Amino acid sequence: MKQTRRDKPYGSAVPSTVFESSKLGPVTLRNRVIKAATFEGVTPDGLVSDALIEFHRRVAAGGVGMTTVAYLAVSPDGRTDKRCIWLKPETAAGLRRLTDEIHRTGAAVAAQIGHAGPVANARSNGVPALAPSGGFSPLGTRLRAASEGDIARITDEYRRGAEMVMEAGFDSIEIHLGHNYLLSSFMSPKLNRRTDQWGGSLENRARFARQVARVVRDAVGDAMAVTAKLNMADGVPGGLWLDESIEIGRMLESDGVLDALELTGGSSLANPMYLFRGEAPLREFAATLPPAVRAGFRLVGHRFLIAYPFSEAFFLPYARQFRDALEMPLILLGGINRLDTMESAVAEGFSFVAMARALLREPDLVNKLRDGRASESLCVHCNKCMPTIYRGTHCVLVPAEARS
Repeated sequence: MKQTRRDKPYGSAVPSTVFESSKLGPVTLRNRVIKAATFEGVTPDGLVSDALIEFHRRVAAGGVGMTTVAYLAVSPDGRTDKRCIWLKPETAAGLRRLTDEIHRTGAAVAAQIGHAGPVANARSNGVPALAPSGGFSPLGTRLRAASEGDIARITDEYRRGAEMVMEAGFDSIEIHLGHNYLLSSFMSPKLNRRTDQWGGSLENRARFARQVARVVRDAVGDAMAVTAKLNMADGVPGGLWLDESIEIGRMLESDGVLDALELTGGSSLANPMYLFRGEAPLREFAATLPPAVRAGFRLVGHRFLIAYPFSEAFFLPYARQFRDALEMPLILLGGINRLDTMESAVAEGFSFVAMARALLREPDLVNKLRDGRASESLCVHCNKCMPTIYRGTHCVLVPAEARS
């Protein structure tokens, strides 16, 4: 008979491979559970805030092996919008304060670094959004094709960003190669229409990402773990899919600069629900928009926020293709809520599992699972947490007083 939360004996520690310490490159994590990067929505000034530190402290104290701070832009034009932290000297002291607080809990802490590219809000940032090719994004933003100078500049900004987070005390760097952010968009056959060395063949489309990964590794050496969050599939017609993404995985593995790949999917430009699955929060998202566009979104928003049936570990069938093709450590992401799912993933050869929404609902879920106080997450996959990024990302089913 399936054990439920009510019939699981409280205080009975669960022996499990999930709770064994494990190496991620040069870093030893106390267990195999990683808090995946989710924009926290609590940096209105683009700087580390007390709320950001508390967001990660609660998850770290709740038992994860490592928590991931999202999203740290390497340049001002690489921000998703002006509230996003940009890795400039003014952020250094706050980042050090954050890492010190996380380390006091016994957890490690990763910095997700990246450039938003075509996903960037150009109006908010006050600079044009960059993309591999010019034109307009699905969101109606005019895109400027990145020049050779832009590519060289941004590569160097990744180097400087990596050095900054290393000096701030982070244990690991996650390079964002997913969701059609800049490096992901270069890999997409739909978004990259270039005919130079950065476009056309798969090797050319992967060149920018591989160049950045090498520069980041050179910047930090063996002092930190370096991982990448890689799209397995963009979830849009004509976008990146398994046939090419697995080959990119092989390229990254052969380069020998990454300690692990975290496997993801979806496009923040055209199909964000591909990453989340479950209900599409159309009404709640519409409420965050200016009145002038709210009515239009209510009419066509279902084309942007597409509801997908939720299933446990929904990326696992795709991720298994990577596990069969690669030897390097892999991190399984996507709808992981149950301890038996985590154990099965480890048994199949995945080195770590990553969670996000489940930890918004219960920051101490990992401790509960370890101590035998729960068998699965309380998350109901309503995705109403998504629109809360504009006022502090949180589960709407958790009362405000319980989040402070």
